[in-house]
Amino acid sequence: MMPLPIAYLNGDYLPLADARISPLDRGFLFADSVYEVLPVYRGRPFRVKEHFDRLARSLGEIRAPVPKSHAEWAEICVELTRRNGGGDLYLYVQVTRGAEFGRNHAWPDGLVPTVFAFATALEPPPAAWLERGVAAVTAADLRWARRDIKTTALLANVLLKKRSADVGAFETILLEHGHLTEGSSTTVHVIERGVILTPPNGHEILPGTTRDVVMLLASRLGIPTEAAPISEARLRAADEVWLAFSTRGVLPVTTLDGAAVGAGRPGPLFRRVHAAFDDYVREIAGTPPL
Repeated sequence: MMPLPIAYLNGDYLPLADARISPLDRGFLFADSVYEVLPVYRGRPFRVKEHFDRLARSLGEIRAPVPKSHAEWAEICVELTRRNGGGDLYLYVQVTRGAEFGRNHAWPDGLVPTVFAFATALEPPPAAWLERGVAAVTAADLRWARRDIKTTALLANVLLKKRSADVGAFETILLEHGHLTEGSSTTVHVIERGVILTPPNGHEILPGTTRDVVMLLASRLGIPTEAAPISEARLRAADEVWLAFSTRGVLPVTTLDGAAVGAGRPGPLFRRVHAAFDDYVREIAGTPPL
C-alpha cells in the first residue's frame, strides 16, 4: 500500500516527500514516541474518539504532554483526508517527545512535541482471505513489559512479523508463559463453543480499538463475549480464531503452525461479525467523526 502525497507536520500540510524532522528528535534517537493508526471509510475517519483516547493514554504513560484536543485531532484527520482525495484510506499519527540539542536519556523540561501524520490508500482484504482465511504461526512473546503503550519502539514486533512473512503466513501469534497475548500487529480473538474470547487488558497487550468494535457488534448480534486468560491449548483447540486490526477490520485464521483451525475454513461466527462490521461502516457513513 503506497502512501498518499500530502502529510501533516507540526501545523503544516505539505508534500510527504518534503517532510523533515531533526536527527536529534527523541523519536528518532530513542523511539521516545507513540502513535495511532486509524482507518477512514468513505471519507469519514473511524473511531476518532477511541483512537485519540488511547493516544492520550499512551502519552500519559510515557509522561509526555498531549499536544492537541480531540477536536483538533479530528480536524487534522478530516483535513488530511480531504487533501488526499477522501475515500477509503488510513491515517498514521505519531507524537514524539521532541528534539533537544544533544542526546540525553533523561529528557529536559520544555521540549516541544513533534506531531506527524500521513495517509495511505486502504485496500479491501482480498476475497481469498475472506473465503479461505489466512495462515498464522506462533512464537514466544519477546517484547517489552509495557505492551499496553502504543510506542514506536517496534523492533521486536517487526522481527516477529517477518518470521510469519518468511514462511508465507500472514501473522505471528504470540505466547507467553503458556498463554496467548496478541499478534505481532493484531488483536487475537478465540471462539470456543459460541463464545468470543480475548485476553484481558493489562500491561501484556494493547487495548485494541478494533477489538472493541468486535465486542460492540457481538453484543448487537447476541453473541456472548468474555475477557479471560487463554492457554496455548485452548488457542490450538479453538473452533475459530480471528485477527482484528485497524487496517483490515477482522480476518479469520484457518491454519495455525500448519494445522487447521476448527474446520479449516472461516467459521459461521466470523461470517456474521464480518457482515455486521460492513453494515456498521455503512451505518455511520456521513456522520460526524466525533
